[in-house]
Amino acid sequence: MRLLRRTLKLVILLALIGLAVALYYVANPNLPTYQQPSELHYLQQWSEEQRQTYYYTPQGTTVKGLRYDWFSALEMPFGTEKFARLDYLARFGFLTDPKQQPSDLNPGNLPVGFTRHQDSESGEHFLDISCAACHTGELRYKGQAVRIDGGAALHSLASTVPTLRGGGFGQALGMSMAFTYYNPLKFRRFAQEVLGDQYPQGRDQLREDFKQVLDRLLATAFNDWHRGLYPTEEGFGRTDAFGRIANTVFGDVLDDANYRVANAPVSYPQLWDIWKFDWVQWNGSAMQPMARNVGEALGVGASLHLLDEHGKGVAEADRYASSVRLHDLYTLEETLKRLQPPKWPEAVFGKVDLPLASRGKALYTENCAYCHAPDPKPRDQRLAPSRDPEWKMRVVPISIVGTDPTTADNIADHRFDISRLGWTKAELARLDVQLFGSSLDEVDFKSISSAKGLAYITAYVENRAYQDAGIGPRQRKEMDGYGLPIGVQEKRGYKARPLDGIWATPPFLHNGSVPNLFELLSPVYERQAQFWVGNFEFDPVRVGYRSDKFPGGFLLDTRVTGNGNGGHEFRDGCRQEGVIGRALAPDERLALIEYLKVLGNADLETQLSDVPVQAWTPGPSCEG
Repeated sequence: MRLLRRTLKLVILLALIGLAVALYYVANPNLPTYQQPSELHYLQQWSEEQRQTYYYTPQGTTVKGLRYDWFSALEMPFGTEKFARLDYLARFGFLTDPKQQPSDLNPGNLPVGFTRHQDSESGEHFLDISCAACHTGELRYKGQAVRIDGGAALHSLASTVPTLRGGGFGQALGMSMAFTYYNPLKFRRFAQEVLGDQYPQGRDQLREDFKQVLDRLLATAFNDWHRGLYPTEEGFGRTDAFGRIANTVFGDVLDDANYRVANAPVSYPQLWDIWKFDWVQWNGSAMQPMARNVGEALGVGASLHLLDEHGKGVAEADRYASSVRLHDLYTLEETLKRLQPPKWPEAVFGKVDLPLASRGKALYTENCAYCHAPDPKPRDQRLAPSRDPEWKMRVVPISIVGTDPTTADNIADHRFDISRLGWTKAELARLDVQLFGSSLDEVDFKSISSAKGLAYITAYVENRAYQDAGIGPRQRKEMDGYGLPIGVQEKRGYKARPLDGIWATPPFLHNGSVPNLFELLSPVYERQAQFWVGNFEFDPVRVGYRSDKFPGGFLLDTRVTGNGNGGHEFRDGCRQEGVIGRALAPDERLALIEYLKVLGNADLETQLSDVPVQAWTPGPSCEG
């Protein structure tokens, strides 16, 4: 019996030690080290005032109700160092400036895209993660950094599911909050900083409010984990945007039977010139700027009131109330119209070889312009008469481009039951929503696609927000963007956007599965099947991030569902299964890359010489 008790005690001790070790590594995620650059270069894409407006204008997200001053006061799980200190948040990939100081727009001195908004009812300031957090990039070379405003972020933001090797911001934030709540000494320091002269009388209410937010964050993590919603790890610089938005709106808010596996992470697309596009999103599924931005805000955490605590529709006076901020979203959209594509910084990355770029221009005309050169002819002047220019986006079917189909297939195939909302088709017919390629007669409330369902919910949210803000039809038409309706189409393909500044947006393809442009112009068998992500170090020759192994990096495996690196292939043979052009010799690939460094930069493009262009040919299809 004594031996049994000793054995039992040993087993319990070992279990506790194992739990402590696991907890330590979950609370201290494996992250890259951060070395502050010696100098940060901006590329004159717009004015400093426009940059700060973009960086710190809120859009109405709430991060589960986390207050701005709470976030600033949180400590690391072990020790008293602040969680929100810049050198730590930079390890997740969030962007800072070595000269950064607190300002009126950024009083907490937080990274790009971390801002705040004040709730109109409670007066509380909520932490607000804006679009700038995910659509601002940076490239580093020989100790210097180049900021890419409107570029692709390389952070680890979305995942809240605890892992022993991961570096997710949500995971780390949850652990910081849990250790704060359950450690009396930590909570006392936290409360004293947050409450100031209201301590200790406000302590109990603060603890209650804090626990509600912590519970929401932990519940989300548990829900994501036990349902296995995100089996394809996103790592750095990617998120399954459409999948997460759908799970948030249809699952979290509406009905847990609507959760769907989201296994199609995508990179964050660059934002310059998007105001000219007739269709946006990777698969060209959205049209109206305001609807696109409202949907993004809902997916990132804006509150939305659809049902009461019993799952019944709320009173009409409260229905579709949200925290989205229309005036701020409009400000962001208008500011982004001023954003210019980045110009290759020769002083940092090296001089452009103009003779080589001249040869590359001919190769671009031969191999790329058919899909990627912008078409300035408006798709329909009746829809956007004031947009000048309007670029028609070519959505290339997956059957042709051959890239990983998971994103497009999920958007086209996933269905959701929204019947609890009690909509009728007569009611929907009064909304300013246009379905391209289908009609309202085909809408089934028990089995609606994510794109169509989000379009209708967004329409209601917009109507309510405009009503609450007292915005009339004339002003609304302008704020929506060119008087456009909420349009939605569902195509199994991806849009081929113009390539100005494409050099500044690695990794490449919609899912970030190709680390550099050289490999993107190579046959698939020459592309890396696995490479490391999370290192900002730039390779100016092959044009992409360094992809060799480094501490704290994320190993992207292209053999995992959603991560495929096939398609968009240049290889001799039949034009099928993703082969879109002839094989390019290594020197031709380098020439084409050299031209892509100057594409859209008039100062350099005018210095190029004319090189004969080989006539474009679609190549043999080899059908039959």
